[in-house]
Amino acid sequence: MDYVNAFWIGGLICALVQILLDRTKLMPGRVMVLLVCSGAVLGALQIYEPFLKFAGAGASVPLLGFGNVLWKGVKEAVDSHGFIGIFMGGFKASAVGISAALIFGYLASLIFEPKMKK
Repeated sequence: MDYVNAFWIGGLICALVQILLDRTKLMPGRVMVLLVCSGAVLGALQIYEPFLKFAGAGASVPLLGFGNVLWKGVKEAVDSHGFIGIFMGGFKASAVGISAALIFGYLASLIFEPKMKK
């Protein structure tokens, strides 16, 4: 049942974002920032954790989950290091994901030839 919940929750998030992109004039970059910020806010309000337990990877993989990871990292770093934790917590918590995105993006640029749109 975990797989079913992850699949339909992740699909629902993607469908809602696609509707948002189709029905509004928001640019994709702004929608992505909205998702990350929403995940952080839901984490701060302690709403995201029960949602994450129910949906599993369907809630942790999308950008909402990335925002929640950033929030957790900042919260832990502020608790242990004080004010400076605001600046270091998000990087520590999400370093693996950010590093993977950079490495795979670089590898893709070596394999494929990027073309500029006119």
